[in-house]
Amino acid sequence: MGVLEELLEKHWGYRSFRPLQKEAIQAALAERDSMVILPTGGGKSLCYQLPAVAQDGIVLVISPLIALMDDQIAGAREAGLRAETLHSNLSDKDRTQAYKLLDAGEVDLLYVSPERLCSGHLLESIAPRLALITIDEAHCVSHWGHDFRPEYRQLRPLFDSLPHVPRMALTATATEQVREDIAHQLGLRNPEQLLGHPDRPNLIYRSFPRDNITKQVLEVVNRHPGEGGIIYCLTRKSTESLAGKLQSAGLNCAAYHAGMAAGDRSRIQAEFVNENIHIVIATVAFGMGIDRSNVRFVIHANTPKSIEHYQQESGRAGRDGLAAECVLFHNYSDIATHRSLAERDFPLSPDRKAVFEAHLKDISRFASAPICRHQFLTEYFSFSYPATPEGNQALEARSQKCGACDVCLDETKELDAKEAVITAQKLLSAVFRCENRFGVGHVVDVLLGKDNEKIRRNRHDQLSVYGLMKGQNVVALRTWFDQLMMQGALRMNTETGYPIVQITPIGLNICYGKSDVRLGLPITEKSKSSKQERRSGSNAKDKGSWEGVDKALFEKLRALRKKIASKKGMPPYIIFSDEALRGMARTKPQSKSGFLAVKGVGKRKLEQYGDEFMMVISQA
Repeated sequence: MGVLEELLEKHWGYRSFRPLQKEAIQAALAERDSMVILPTGGGKSLCYQLPAVAQDGIVLVISPLIALMDDQIAGAREAGLRAETLHSNLSDKDRTQAYKLLDAGEVDLLYVSPERLCSGHLLESIAPRLALITIDEAHCVSHWGHDFRPEYRQLRPLFDSLPHVPRMALTATATEQVREDIAHQLGLRNPEQLLGHPDRPNLIYRSFPRDNITKQVLEVVNRHPGEGGIIYCLTRKSTESLAGKLQSAGLNCAAYHAGMAAGDRSRIQAEFVNENIHIVIATVAFGMGIDRSNVRFVIHANTPKSIEHYQQESGRAGRDGLAAECVLFHNYSDIATHRSLAERDFPLSPDRKAVFEAHLKDISRFASAPICRHQFLTEYFSFSYPATPEGNQALEARSQKCGACDVCLDETKELDAKEAVITAQKLLSAVFRCENRFGVGHVVDVLLGKDNEKIRRNRHDQLSVYGLMKGQNVVALRTWFDQLMMQGALRMNTETGYPIVQITPIGLNICYGKSDVRLGLPITEKSKSSKQERRSGSNAKDKGSWEGVDKALFEKLRALRKKIASKKGMPPYIIFSDEALRGMARTKPQSKSGFLAVKGVGKRKLEQYGDEFMMVISQA
């Protein structure tokens, strides 16, 4: 066992590194710049925390959110690191103590916000002892990224004044364009490019048309009783409305949005991380600073505005590597709302508008097209799916189902290519015959052959498309209309104050047989037992992670973990991950050597918690 592996086992309880962790650590110790792109849950923090104990000097971590810093400080201290933070929310006493420890040379790891680093003389005072500068959430520096923060653009001049200190930029998601911008904006010097495969095989992705959102959300939540989850909504009003309905249904949940008082937001965030609140219904303002590893589901009640946003937000599920569920409920109105908000709040330059529209097009296709969700997300970030060697094996693997998305689990049925085109042509033709000046509801009524005053008044009962799809399910028609809008074949015009559906050049090409289209439907015509199996929210990996686990013992260990965490004033997952608790409940160790053999248990945690946990295990 090498020196790095010994440190890994001693401080973190793991016997092997995850992909690219060791390479990132070796680059830092060799004083080389690096760009580390690892998916959420891939262990980015270890890439700079281990160098803090493997060498002399201070590892400086620049992080955008105070909550994230506080949780990581707690975790680093549990691992035995001398970690401190400096931010605006510190008490005078804690700030004075942090500076005292810095002056005494008793800090290995220092977290700061970019604003704090750019003000005063902090960097100048610690410069002689700096061993590594780490920029966490590095996508924030890129104007092309999904979470641009202007203050990150002030960092490079500070770094350039310290040419001897290596730099490490980390983020979970970044397209090639964003990676290039990160390297330029942070002045990375011939950086080691460590690009982890973006697929999260432990996540089950599902995307369905939004219908009755409260009912749909409850269906997902009820698959995860007593477990942590995040539900994202597009507006403040919708978070409060949905939270109220879920509370009325007896769920332990709370709303969270930027319009609330800062104290209330901080309290809700702390209650969620400490597992006193199970579910948070939030705008996208919530989550970036959440380090809770055992979030078992993330629901999007609205379509996000880019693949990058979706990857970041859904990625907050299953950070412990155990199975988790990510469900997206989509509707074209979400895309229209994103456009409206962008035009109202942030007038875009032509270049930025083009990027914005491209992002909307990509997320619309992901949400509505019946294609493997894992494959789509992976290939969006320019990786092959699945991650297999080139050649026949890769081609053979690609033809297999992922087994972890609604399409590959046969929960969404794709129409075959010919049927999809014919169906689309019928819907598009109806819009055209109605002269592009009526809403979806009216066009659906025409296709179904409904007899009402509006149809008769406009003589639409005389159209060739009248009754063309008589007998078809109205939900199916509306779903296909929504998919055609999200895929750009139709557009919604609201200039008259009433939403009018109109055909686009893409739609005309489909009508003329010059373009293909992909349409699908959620499958509902299944037997009850089959439906329950498909909707269980699990996959083979989830079932495997529970194999041999005494679930009653797991719950007792979970209660002990929460009790200890409450006493220490830290999130439960920092004591032990769910994966470690399942390992204990599976092997039921009765000795120190057996307890130490559990994945996620190091010598330090054995000394701190071994006796208490083995006592509970012995009584099981």
